[in-house]
Amino acid sequence: MLRRRVNGYDMAYIELGEGSPLVCVHGTLGDFRVWSPVLGPLSRRHRVVALSLRHFFPEHWDGAGSDFTIAQHVADVIGFIQAIDGRPVDLLGHSRGGHIAFRVAQQRPDLLRKLVLADPNGHLDATLSPDGTPSDPSGTTRRTYTPIAERVSAGDIDGALMMFSEVGVGPGSWRRIPATVRQTWRDNAHTLLGQVNEQRPPFTRKDAESIRVPTLFVSGTETPDNTGRVLRALTAHVPAARVEMISGAGHFMFEDDPVRFCAAVMRFLEE
Repeated sequence: MLRRRVNGYDMAYIELGEGSPLVCVHGTLGDFRVWSPVLGPLSRRHRVVALSLRHFFPEHWDGAGSDFTIAQHVADVIGFIQAIDGRPVDLLGHSRGGHIAFRVAQQRPDLLRKLVLADPNGHLDATLSPDGTPSDPSGTTRRTYTPIAERVSAGDIDGALMMFSEVGVGPGSWRRIPATVRQTWRDNAHTLLGQVNEQRPPFTRKDAESIRVPTLFVSGTETPDNTGRVLRALTAHVPAARVEMISGAGHFMFEDDPVRFCAAVMRFLEE
């Protein structure tokens, strides 16, 4: 494990392989360990750099402070990329990390060569919502995460994570989650306290149309519809976006089918 000082914080990361840099950004409850199923194949032709965002493992955060926000994490990823080696990188983000990667591409397209978004998560405003209904990202996030965070605060970590899996992955999903993944979630459970007030802005049509980096969206055919809805809206408006659907895979498609996930990503990056 390595560390890099970014914006006053020591960001932990792992690095494997040689070649053009591929920076990987994990999602909710994750850290650099979530990419373990795909590190081998991706590092054959790339220098894979998997980071842990501020307050995620190996830090054991207690939930105190006000710097757990989408904006802070975006700024940290930008600072991290700038410190790598001075040339554009490929950026891969999953779920909440996909949202962060999307915002990095919006703000600093000069830092990126290509962008891979695996089930980017977030809310849609009225310009992207299929029924024209504006979203309330702050309210929705609080309603979703407050009861989960309350269980974390009370020390019922597994109870909180079971609730989270029901919302994010699907009914009955907790018992199907591998033991190694459950432990990763436990190690990062207190980040759910920060996610209640993370100030995640909604995606807009203008946001989508502003992306000028070649972009690949990756999803699984078994991904929950609330996430699939966001992906469909974004792919319709991100210029020249490509989509790869992995049959039989869910939201964690790189765990469900790492072979096909890596094949899709490598094809895109090597074109």
